[in-house]
Amino acid sequence: MKHLFIAFCFFFLTCGDITACTSAIIGAELNPYGRPLLWKNRDTDNTDNKIEYIPSSDEGFAYVALFNSADSLLDEAWMGMNEYGFAVMNTASYNIKDDDVAPADMDKEGLVMTAALRKCKTVNDFQDLIESLPKPLGVEANFGVIDAFGNGAFFETNNFTYNRVNLSDNPSHLLVRTNYSHTGRPDEGYGFVREANACHLLEPFVQAKAVAPEVLTEVLSRSFYHDLLGKDFSTLNDRWVIDQDFIPRYKSTATIVIEGIQPLQEGEVINPEDIIGQYIMWSGLGYPPCSEIKPVWCSEEGVPTELRGVAENGHSPLADIVKERRAEVFPITKGNGDKYIDMSRLTNEFGTGYIQKLVPQNLKTYEETRKIRDQKP
Repeated sequence: MKHLFIAFCFFFLTCGDITACTSAIIGAELNPYGRPLLWKNRDTDNTDNKIEYIPSSDEGFAYVALFNSADSLLDEAWMGMNEYGFAVMNTASYNIKDDDVAPADMDKEGLVMTAALRKCKTVNDFQDLIESLPKPLGVEANFGVIDAFGNGAFFETNNFTYNRVNLSDNPSHLLVRTNYSHTGRPDEGYGFVREANACHLLEPFVQAKAVAPEVLTEVLSRSFYHDLLGKDFSTLNDRWVIDQDFIPRYKSTATIVIEGIQPLQEGEVINPEDIIGQYIMWSGLGYPPCSEIKPVWCSEEGVPTELRGVAENGHSPLADIVKERRAEVFPITKGNGDKYIDMSRLTNEFGTGYIQKLVPQNLKTYEETRKIRDQKP
């Protein structure tokens, strides 16, 4: 019995270490500005992220994307958008692989997304790409994509096959994914509570057709609501909270929303100048409850310097600042200290917590940036 208890405790404290993410595709019908959204709260062991612009070349289209800081060659994109309005991201899945491909030959999602950003203009193009790439793909993932025509889909993909789940087939105009595939093996995978958290938090905004990007970065990615327990742990006045099954996690390294254009009609020609002036990749690097949102555009000057890998070891200067803030939120460095959140660093009676200080600042960034965007033709 003692050994069983120890095993349970070990599982409880380690099961959250699996590479994960929480994500959503939101139809233009739900956005007050009439634009589709692609959101990813990234969870990964690669603590340090950066954002870079890659110009067009013989290899393909221009794009901006999220990379690991150590990726000096910018080979693996983990979310991004290109000059033709195609955008892509992924979440790891753990219930759709049905082969014996070795782990050493897996984890190639970043390579697939780089190829997609270079070559794809539409959701259908991404399907063609997945079908044409050599097999096995080296992936087990939910790829989320949108395009300039307002189309969106998740491709629940393994090494040899995929299932396409279209946004247009969902009457709610909303698709949410965490770390299992809805078309995969039932009751396997991870992120069931996080998915329920996201759906619960989004519901009032969906009903009001008011899912703006800031709902995702300022509400969902800074929320400590736990759907299974029916509690919001940021409102309980408990200083110490166990980091388990919240959308933001110790290993969350970014919250990013790509906001597209008001959808083109079928047959219209995509104008890259319109994409460059209208698409915004709202980016918060580092632990999301402590992150600052910066707008990113698909152009040479479109990535703020503090998000680029200009610091030592290819780090983003702003991401390094946010990592220092995270260390204050998780101040215990011995044992399982990274499982315990000091909530007083995020919200407190004095109004000095990081969430309390940063959300108003970020909302102002959204407001001021929209003024710039909406003045552009």
